[in-house]
Amino acid sequence: MLIDLRQDPAAASAAESDVCVIGAGAAGLTLARRLAEQGRSVTLLESGGLDFEQDTQDLYRGANVGMPYYDLDQSRLRFFGGTVAIWGGRCALLDPIDFQRREWVAHSGWPIARENLLPFYTQAHAMLELGAFNYDQDVWAALGVTDPNFDPARIDVALWRFDEVRERFAASRARDLFDLPKLRILLHANAVKLQADSQGRRIEQVEVRSLGGPLLKVRARRYIVACGTIENSRLLLASNDVEPDGIGNTHDQVGRFFMEHPAGRIAKIETAEPFELWSVFRKRFRRDGPPLAPALRLADETQAREQALNGIVTMKLQRDPRHGVALGNKLYNRIKHSVDPTRSGRALDHIYRGVRAWLHANVRETVARARAKAGMTSVYLITRGEQAPNPESRVLLSDERDALGNRRANLAWRLSEIDKHSQRVLVRTFDAELRRLGKGSATPSEWLADSDPQWPIDLTVGNHPLANYHQMGGTRMSDDPRHGVVDSNCRVHGYDNLYMAGSSVFPTGGWANPTLTIIALSLRLADHLDATAD
Repeated sequence: MLIDLRQDPAAASAAESDVCVIGAGAAGLTLARRLAEQGRSVTLLESGGLDFEQDTQDLYRGANVGMPYYDLDQSRLRFFGGTVAIWGGRCALLDPIDFQRREWVAHSGWPIARENLLPFYTQAHAMLELGAFNYDQDVWAALGVTDPNFDPARIDVALWRFDEVRERFAASRARDLFDLPKLRILLHANAVKLQADSQGRRIEQVEVRSLGGPLLKVRARRYIVACGTIENSRLLLASNDVEPDGIGNTHDQVGRFFMEHPAGRIAKIETAEPFELWSVFRKRFRRDGPPLAPALRLADETQAREQALNGIVTMKLQRDPRHGVALGNKLYNRIKHSVDPTRSGRALDHIYRGVRAWLHANVRETVARARAKAGMTSVYLITRGEQAPNPESRVLLSDERDALGNRRANLAWRLSEIDKHSQRVLVRTFDAELRRLGKGSATPSEWLADSDPQWPIDLTVGNHPLANYHQMGGTRMSDDPRHGVVDSNCRVHGYDNLYMAGSSVFPTGGWANPTLTIIALSLRLADHLDATAD
């Protein structure tokens, strides 16, 4: 049942449901569908409507009070289906080492292993129609490429698979949910407070309101907050009438350990065959399955020996970055940021991406070969770093209030020395392997020699010059409540009926795009709730 609280506010006071899910993005929709299929009654709250609305989007606005970062109200979308409406579709698993406690990485280690997630990774993979479940073995064979023979003790290969379905979680693809008798979807239902009982042990209700509407109350037996990394922390911190520091924040952990995947140009490859080297690592379009793309990562053995993080590099064949951003990219970015992400605006972006994909599949190789042969382009290493967990990288409440009267969220994003150290190790290791194979050498970018943890903003890196819009952490998972917000089943420590969903529970971020892991964790949480229902 689909209900808009702006038209029908009385719907909020319906009978108590088994589960209330707050947020209708990839995590919330996965949970709602799975729980409803299991026969549970579910109330799903979505802040926005079925499409982009500027007044609702403005609720995301906040200040960056740490390192430079994207405008917060432009880094996420606030309507049914969430930010995956403009997702590029990259899917990868977190590596086993990402779950392990690494003695050289402070605050590392999940309370679960990747083996615990594999059944749910498999289901998430099938949901996204990603073809054969093969991320770790025979990668070069899957790509149809001759193994370049990197030493596996130094450089390992990683694999992306691409979900090609546009707006998979949009309303147009969720009609089955609207007809489920045990699922109520409330649009324009902004959760403004989680109301705890007087002992701070259970959530009694969620206070919700639409913009300009009355304060309403939604009740359920169990509650799941799936609003995205920043908003998950914000809601817990703002719900402070029983616990003065916010729900689940007895040990000052809520909002801490915000992570991203910082991006940057870390080296230029000196090689006599730039096109041939780049071509091995380009994205490949296939007739019998989704596109695939390789990435190169530091092998686990090298990470341990060099006390480095788990980052990856890709290769970019482009003109000298000192010439600045190419005109075509400038125009695209100008248009992209001047057009609202409404259904029609997103359609234009999908058309652009479709044309670009066709050109990459059918024309790019010929053009790239000619430009490289003419000396117009060189090969550069572009990194996607794992960010080390940093308690000073955090979400905070602002003194400014939004249109609902709630304090806005500010972000203090901060990197650590190990983040840049890991990039130096990556370049040094890659350089050694290129030299060993007789393929050339890697000259590190000048900024890597700087001891300041700050990374440069290089617009020639691509559409993600700062980081990859992969927000993680803030309600991290830990068996010990002194070091995290939720336990291994995503239940908030100290609360019997409150759970968190999404990448905010990640203790570490690895290098992989978080969406596949978000879906896998959501499926796991739904099954746990079903198995432990009264």
